[in-house]
Amino acid sequence: MSPKKKTVILGLVFVLLLVFAYVENSSFFYSLGDVFGNPPLAVLFVFVHNVLVVSLILLGMTFYVELVLNFMPKREIEYVVINNPRIFAFIFTLMVIFISILRASTLVYGQVFLETLALVIILSAPNAILEGYGIFQTIAKTLNRKMTLKALAAIYAIFLIAAVIEVGYILLLRAMV
Repeated sequence: MSPKKKTVILGLVFVLLLVFAYVENSSFFYSLGDVFGNPPLAVLFVFVHNVLVVSLILLGMTFYVELVLNFMPKREIEYVVINNPRIFAFIFTLMVIFISILRASTLVYGQVFLETLALVIILSAPNAILEGYGIFQTIAKTLNRKMTLKALAAIYAIFLIAAVIEVGYILLLRAMV
């Protein structure tokens, strides 16, 4: 199969998985309140959700790399992200962490309160750092074209630990509210 055809197929799979992720995300947040009544199930639920998210990031970054390598002209501007993967990974990771913190605040309080946002940021910092490291590694390794099954397994393990911490954190905050 030619590299261009492979890139097009990868792009189509990515779009289909984005639609699937939308459906999964909607059902995830709809049923999350019921799931937290059973902590082991909540850990599994959060872990599967996080694995789907990081897998989608991996697929999206792989598609981007293939798109640039196979369809873009060989100028410096098209290769900025590929040539500076750590900078891009850091910026992207910060955005994802901030959105995750807002999500956690919404899960606990039902909405984002600016008065408690600083407290939520401080309390969720350990989990945010852990998840951020997993996201950073996923993006950096993908853009460098150095993702291996061993690295992917390590990243998924990071997200399992993060799921345990996140569920514990949310249950603790709910007990306090």
